[in-house]
Amino acid sequence: METNDKYIGKMLDNRYEILERIGIGGMAIVYRALCHRLNRYVAVKVLKDDYAVDEDFRRRFHTEAQAVAMLSHPNIVTVYDVSRTQDVNYIVMELIEGMTLKQYMQKRGQLSWKEALHFSMQISKALIHAHSRGIIHRDIKPHNIMILRDGSVKVADFGIARLSSTQNTLTQQTLGSVHYISPEQAKGSSIDARTDIYSLGVVMYEMLTGRLPFEGENAVSIAIQHISSIPLMPREINPDIPVGLETITMKAMNPDLEKRYQFAEQLYEDLETFRKNPDVDFSEQDLQFQPDDDGKREQKKQETRQATEPPVSTLTPVSRRGDLSKEEYRDNSRRARTVSILSGMFLVILFILGIFLYLWHSWFDNMFSEPETMAVPNFVGAKLEDILANPAYTDNFNIIPTYEASESITEGMVMNQNPMANRSVIKSEKKADIKLVVSSGTTVIVLPPLVNTDYRDAIIQLNKLGLNHEESFVKSEDVTEGYVISMIPAEGAEMNAGDTVFLEISTGPEIKFVDMPQLVGDTISTAQAKLEGLELVVGSITERPDDAPAGTVTWQSRSAGDSVQEKTKINLIISSGPVETPPPEEDENEVPPEQEGEEQPPQDEDGIIG
Repeated sequence: METNDKYIGKMLDNRYEILERIGIGGMAIVYRALCHRLNRYVAVKVLKDDYAVDEDFRRRFHTEAQAVAMLSHPNIVTVYDVSRTQDVNYIVMELIEGMTLKQYMQKRGQLSWKEALHFSMQISKALIHAHSRGIIHRDIKPHNIMILRDGSVKVADFGIARLSSTQNTLTQQTLGSVHYISPEQAKGSSIDARTDIYSLGVVMYEMLTGRLPFEGENAVSIAIQHISSIPLMPREINPDIPVGLETITMKAMNPDLEKRYQFAEQLYEDLETFRKNPDVDFSEQDLQFQPDDDGKREQKKQETRQATEPPVSTLTPVSRRGDLSKEEYRDNSRRARTVSILSGMFLVILFILGIFLYLWHSWFDNMFSEPETMAVPNFVGAKLEDILANPAYTDNFNIIPTYEASESITEGMVMNQNPMANRSVIKSEKKADIKLVVSSGTTVIVLPPLVNTDYRDAIIQLNKLGLNHEESFVKSEDVTEGYVISMIPAEGAEMNAGDTVFLEISTGPEIKFVDMPQLVGDTISTAQAKLEGLELVVGSITERPDDAPAGTVTWQSRSAGDSVQEKTKINLIISSGPVETPPPEEDENEVPPEQEGEEQPPQDEDGIIG
């Protein structure tokens, strides 16, 4: 345990008790914690202080975590809660009992292809779910993939890598991630879901071969290799890898975006096809690399063939009629060479002709023929709903509306457009983008009452009205946890769409803890005074016989020295005094010892007669 860690032993939001540190990453520290509300262990990822001081970063950290919390899939680590306060920003997620894929590979070394297939299919399913929700991981690597004891896989840190991706500088600290970075990430280009597919391809390569496709002395050199180099084929490292699985892996990590899998569903479908039939022969047309590398690749293949093919026989050729003479052998060889040369020339001519026809149709044809163009219509002043209902527009253009308030333009009318009207654009299968600025009108929004309502309901109301919101969380003795304390502007204020409302939300009263006093041995009045002085509540008081004097406390429900929350009820047992022992019963016929041998007075039925 890190005894000097300021969070260990701390209670976050009066709910999560930090127990120990279990990991550390680039942006956050991960702790094992106990959720006192649900009585379960969780993982708490706390944003590092270096990032927490940046208000913009804190806001994006909170927003990204909320988006990831919507993911629900058996192969994705579940996010339970997100908190954004002035002091600490953290995410609460399920605690995984297992190890990372990186630790597993370091322990096992090169994995069997069946095991690699098993893990790859589960990771693919996680990507399918996340990508369908518009969330890109951006940092798929074995370090972020957890393996459970039952062999199932869970992918962690979805969406969070988007924050660190804003820091494009490649340093030694990013060395772990740069081994799996896509070429478009390395170049700083815009990325989409295909970047996760590339990274998964690298992970598959490492599982199958036991090594990374690219190594280097620093992060920059490795990133450059992702952009400009081609790795060895997996089967050149491990010949036991099936051809089909090699094909899938290399297509996933193809540096050309258009030749890579376009969707995680396609990758999963090929993996499933291979699982059902490991002898499946996938087409190699998707494994095309840059032309500069074709010669090197072919040379390696030729060297491999020469090393594996049996040596050419040096025996004299034999014909059907017996041994050939030297002259016959020389003539046959000359004819064979002539046929080979002519066949080679014929193939070269066919190849050149094919190249010429291809260039003619794809390039020269376009040089001598004008591409078909169309003029951009004038949308300014038209209603957006009429534009979207007109197939003449929607079939040729991709209409992208944005909204702005206007005091002079009617709501729903187009105020501006880009490209401008009458501009010529090339007509093609891909629709041309037309961006329209549409008036949202001057409708005044009256701010509804939100104070003393659940802040989640308040946010829903603001979203429906087209208003933005910012929240801050503070402690309150009077307002229930999770309810709105105040709002700026106040209830009844007139606002426009897109304006921001600031909500102050209660985290409940500040809870204090006191040390439980020793009450056993005190009188009940003394014990009550001690409890009330510490803001503790006297609970039930039960009397039971005891050797202690009556009214003395003999038991307390919380042990002395325990840390007890204020207002906790403390039950007591007090003594009702010792149990009285009844006197022994006397026998009427028994003669007391001191009267033995004495004459007894006469008696009658009622007693002594004297």
